[in-house]
Amino acid sequence: MKLNFKLGGVLAAALMAGTMLSGAASAQTLTMGLRAGPDSIDPHWSTLGSQAEALRHIFDTLVMADENLQLKPGLATSWKPVDDTTWEFKIREGVKFHDGSELTAEDVKFSIDRIPVVTGPMSMTIYTKQVKETKVVDKNTLHVITKAPAPTLPNDFVRLFVVSKSIGMDARNEQFNSGKAAIGTGPYKFVSWEPKGDLVLERFDGYWGEKPHWQKVIRKEIPNDPARMAALKSGQVDLVNYVPATDYASMQKDKSVDTFVADTIYYFNLTPNVKETLPKPVKVDGKEIAANPLRDPKVREALDLAIDRKTLVRVVLEGLGKPANQLMPTNFFGGSKNLPERPYNVAKAKELLAAAGYPKGFEIDFFCTNNRLPGDGAVCEALSQMWARAGLKVNANALNGTVFFPAQQKGEFPLWMSGWGTLTGEASYTYGSLVHTADPKTGLGAFNKQGYSNPEVDALLEEGSRTMDDAKRRALFEKVTEVSMNDRALIPTVQLQTVWAAKKGTMVIPPRVDQETLAYEIKPKS
Repeated sequence: MKLNFKLGGVLAAALMAGTMLSGAASAQTLTMGLRAGPDSIDPHWSTLGSQAEALRHIFDTLVMADENLQLKPGLATSWKPVDDTTWEFKIREGVKFHDGSELTAEDVKFSIDRIPVVTGPMSMTIYTKQVKETKVVDKNTLHVITKAPAPTLPNDFVRLFVVSKSIGMDARNEQFNSGKAAIGTGPYKFVSWEPKGDLVLERFDGYWGEKPHWQKVIRKEIPNDPARMAALKSGQVDLVNYVPATDYASMQKDKSVDTFVADTIYYFNLTPNVKETLPKPVKVDGKEIAANPLRDPKVREALDLAIDRKTLVRVVLEGLGKPANQLMPTNFFGGSKNLPERPYNVAKAKELLAAAGYPKGFEIDFFCTNNRLPGDGAVCEALSQMWARAGLKVNANALNGTVFFPAQQKGEFPLWMSGWGTLTGEASYTYGSLVHTADPKTGLGAFNKQGYSNPEVDALLEEGSRTMDDAKRRALFEKVTEVSMNDRALIPTVQLQTVWAAKKGTMVIPPRVDQETLAYEIKPKS
């Protein structure tokens, strides 16, 4: 009996310790409450940041980026130009896929070749648009031949997720989502996924890199902000991302919560559709007109002048942002320090509308997301109210991203706002995708659905994309930034800051400018 009592005491103590240490930092399970998750487990299905964030746990990229988007070795240990149109990538030796097979250059070649074949809603070909062909030199060496000199190819390959050649070119969503084709080299193995629900991952102990702390990771998709914050408070999750500005103020005073803040690469940009015919006509005095007012530079300038960016930051985002005058941070490669702060001048906006032939304004539909980035729906509504002061009737429609993005890619909106982040840290990624004339042959202008076309911008982008000299390329991209922003090809509004929150004293979350929440970078607080 005495022995049994002691044993029972030990068991009781162990059970009590297990209960007390059931939080994130003790048990090796990390449960995350996230605003958005993947739309597929196929890493080549979509360019969305939430897709990449989730699938980085399962699949590695050829080149990686640190928390400030500086390039670092990934599955490639090194890269160098062999000649003007050939890059050589050395593939890391000894890397295993989750099924135990060995990574070779053949898998990397297969992954590059596969991307154009996948017909997702937002094509990943923006990352391979410069590639002409790939050649396997040996087991650990790959040559990538480009269509022209491509100095930014390593930057593009931060989103080149490598899959196993063994899955075959016919593998599609069904095989990935079931786990059959979800064979990566990443720090975690796929266990299960419920669309719009939980993605469950298990640590891959054969991982080539630093071993992550957490044995099991559960990524819960909770798009509703109040529900996500409540899940943290109730202990259902150990951390949350995209803390709303309204909650951040109160959390700073909450002794049970730690918060982590970072500037981000994400901007809310307005896109005016400048095609000759709008998908839905605008109205003047209640009657539809055939003309598209947004084609007039004076109208686009009026929209710009009517935006009070400081109020958007101070009131709508409650301080978690900065007024924007271009599409990416000025310190990124090709950002311009010559562009002035965007002024707020409603009187001038009204003058410009009158000069354009719309003294009483007009009515137009305006679309945005309401669940992708913090404050997107609120900023959308605030903009419609600001434009009303200039005499415009703007009907704001905040949509779930699953509805918004397919419609936006089809060109169904006359005016829209969405978030964009320069994930490669340089201008050709953003301006080459958003403002170059849409050209399916070259892959440039892949996300230009508004019909903007400026031969000067196109020529500058194309010259910059094949200029190997960094100083010359930077100057060309700076000019692209200045011309397209003065043209108001897109109209930047605010740069976002982001906030994570976790149970007090349990973990350290390294803030990333790309806002990604990566379990393998999160460590328990010592």
